[in-house]
Amino acid sequence: MKTRKFLLPAATAGILALTLSACGGGGGGTTGGGGTDAEANLDGRGPITYVQGKDNSNVVRPLVEKWNAAHPNEKVTFKEQTDQADQQHDDLVQHYQAKDANYDVASVDVVWTAEFAAKGWLQPLKDKMAVNTTGMLKPTVEAGSYKGTLYAAPVSSDGGILYYRKDLVPTAPKTWAEMMDMCSIAKANNIGCYSGQFKQYEGLTVNASEAINSFGGSVLDKDGKPSLNTAAAKAGLENLVKAYADGNIPQEAITYQEEESRRAFQSGNLLFLRNWPYVYNLATTEGSSVVKDKLGMTALPGKDGPGASSLGGHSAAVSVYSKNKATALDFVKFLVDAEQQKFFATQGSLAPVLGDLYEDKELVAKLPYLPVLKTSIENAVPRPVTPFYPAVTQAIQENSYAALKGEKSAEQALSDMQKSIESAGAGS
Repeated sequence: MKTRKFLLPAATAGILALTLSACGGGGGGTTGGGGTDAEANLDGRGPITYVQGKDNSNVVRPLVEKWNAAHPNEKVTFKEQTDQADQQHDDLVQHYQAKDANYDVASVDVVWTAEFAAKGWLQPLKDKMAVNTTGMLKPTVEAGSYKGTLYAAPVSSDGGILYYRKDLVPTAPKTWAEMMDMCSIAKANNIGCYSGQFKQYEGLTVNASEAINSFGGSVLDKDGKPSLNTAAAKAGLENLVKAYADGNIPQEAITYQEEESRRAFQSGNLLFLRNWPYVYNLATTEGSSVVKDKLGMTALPGKDGPGASSLGGHSAAVSVYSKNKATALDFVKFLVDAEQQKFFATQGSLAPVLGDLYEDKELVAKLPYLPVLKTSIENAVPRPVTPFYPAVTQAIQENSYAALKGEKSAEQALSDMQKSIESAGAGS
């Protein structure tokens, strides 16, 4: 994953090649004192380490300096990972498996929370370790939770946006059918109609999940079992398959990740684009952009109104192996404080997790897409919340890609997806 102005979710990561053992532990262990790791060092104070992916926007270092100036006896060291999401994930796994006490607080992608929590690696944020989630957007809290318990405090969020050419489309489409009807405008102007990210990688999991969720389906049910053999799921995936078959999704879109699709839209070759909010800054400032004065933004279209974006973002989790959990908790609270949330938004274009900030006049003046983004996040659905996520995303990618290419029907792809997820353990 390339970390951008908007830190993307694992939507830009490759397949996480990790075979997970059965859900429910295997990583926690016990301490020498006889209690579990989650019960140890709750009052510990002292220096800690914060682990996060590459700080391209330079938002982490200033905040760490600010914290250290105010806490000389509890200083934070920033451990910077690479900008590749799969490498970040595997680095955390290795250190958690080794029970490394030096990875006190880590930035956790929303799709890793269930996996890490089920393995017993994350400190439950409850009781004396509780974080106040009042005022946070509900989907961000749900993404940091596993089985009803918060394990990772929301720090930044993200949601899909529909970009469109407002010089060619006077009124933004509210539904998928409306958008497809407008493809005649694209054909009249000799440009492609719609694209998302349809290469076989994590971005396809995002796009396929959004299509399924936006028409009332779901990849997993509330019990974590696959639920893909439904009419709603079929209708959602068939929308993509049909649009690709009839040319409303251009043929080359099957090779697109985030950047390829952005460049196609920005160069004037697309009428509609599904992408993340980071596109706004580039499309309105880059000299090569031909859409800077023609850029419209709206919520993703669904069946009868706004669709269900896949939720992106990152949360801050405390390791069960940390020796200074009291300090770690205070640092997490510092990251989610309104003052720091504003800084993340203005300096790094990171989506706040506090709902009130989306109505903040100063912020909206600087980031005019915030109201649209709030609608996106409020209607967002996390990618499948499961300890078996790597196997689940692989099943979604492989079968959705085969359906787009016409190698399988949407119905067969969903059936095969269901079987693969069940065999991975998520159906048990």
